[in-house]
Amino acid sequence: MTSITPFLWLDNNVREAVTFYKSVFPNAKIETVSDFMATFELEGLRFNALNGGPKFKFNEAVSFFISVETQEEVDYFWTRLTADGGEEGNCGWLKDKFGLSWQVVPTALAHYLGAPDRAKADRAMQAMMKMRKIVIADLDKAYAG
Repeated sequence: MTSITPFLWLDNNVREAVTFYKSVFPNAKIETVSDFMATFELEGLRFNALNGGPKFKFNEAVSFFISVETQEEVDYFWTRLTADGGEEGNCGWLKDKFGLSWQVVPTALAHYLGAPDRAKADRAMQAMMKMRKIVIADLDKAYAG
């Protein structure tokens, strides 16, 4: 069976990264970890990671999208992934302390942005464009007008 697995090039900190991601994601599993590489799973998605050194860095061209239901989940992932040197971005984007980009997005956003009432959808979009972390209550207000 063919499969596709994200492969992360890290700067000689595979053990630290795997430990960090295991602490963030409730359904994380570590398959193998060595001084050279690791195989692990986050929320059912398998990853490989390599201690490749400083030659290559992550950038925003690739990110991992975390779909959540509640504000509590948004807040949890946002706080944990930006901790210890992570960076907040706009519109639900962030970088963790390793420079890996993530999007923490409540499912409500797709509901608002895909609404048939384009005026309501546009208000929700404008509200989201001003946010860093997505705040569902603020989307609700904008959508309602």
